[in-house]
Amino acid sequence: MSAVAVPNFGELLAQYISAVPETAVPAFLARLERTAADRYRMWAKAVPEHAEGLLTCAAREDDIADRAEQIYPATEAEQIAAMDSAIVPARETYYQVFANLTAIEQMTIQAKAERQGAAAWRAMIAAENDAATKASLEKMALIEEASADYLDALLSELM
Repeated sequence: MSAVAVPNFGELLAQYISAVPETAVPAFLARLERTAADRYRMWAKAVPEHAEGLLTCAAREDDIADRAEQIYPATEAEQIAAMDSAIVPARETYYQVFANLTAIEQMTIQAKAERQGAAAWRAMIAAENDAATKASLEKMALIEEASADYLDALLSELM
């Protein structure tokens, strides 16, 4: 297997993220987490002998999304409309990264994407004053890293 190019997902998706009001960015990121959860569910079907672990990763992505939506609810019509408008092309851009790659190559990219996600949640901590919110953001980062660790271990086994 050749080396897989791993994009900076923050840069790759920046045009869609910046199209959303700043107050809705975490909720938009939650929607992207759900996109990653869907990807894990696809892998679980493609690699059924590892479905349990991959479905656990999917549940982690949904957990992160739930936590983000709880901390940063986006309920205003303007926020929802902007997120609705940006999510489809953002998903397409995200999925395009994985097009024409094997499941192993896709999971290699996703492991790195999880670590990028952890860094993104941690970057939000500095802007927060509430200790509980800071702790939640750190927990979300740790959840991202748990999925990255799982993928890294699985990839070591598969390669």
